[in-house]
Amino acid sequence: MDARAKRLTIYIGESDRWEGQPLYRALLRKAREMGLAGATVFKGVEGFGAHSRVRSVKLLELSQDLPIKMEMVDDARKIQAFLSFVKEAVKEGLVVLEDVEVVVYRHGQGPMAIG
Repeated sequence: MDARAKRLTIYIGESDRWEGQPLYRALLRKAREMGLAGATVFKGVEGFGAHSRVRSVKLLELSQDLPIKMEMVDDARKIQAFLSFVKEAVKEGLVVLEDVEVVVYRHGQGPMAIG
């Protein structure tokens, strides 16, 4: 991964779907399939989006549509390739792309090459 990379952030709802499965799961699987360096899914406890409907965790409520935030950092070319699927799959939500500088990227076998 280059020191200069892109961060892709996707904001969607927990109930959003792609081909019968949760959208966040479909995006995560596609990111892995396309060889992205990694992806993280965060579930919010409360939030609202374009429709201004507040979604929150409530005790005794079985069905919730909590906010989901996904982040991925990788080389610009890999993120751009993945974006074609994101644009097709995300029907409602917010997708943000930012330039970032990777300072450290390691895994269990030692540091990865940066820059």
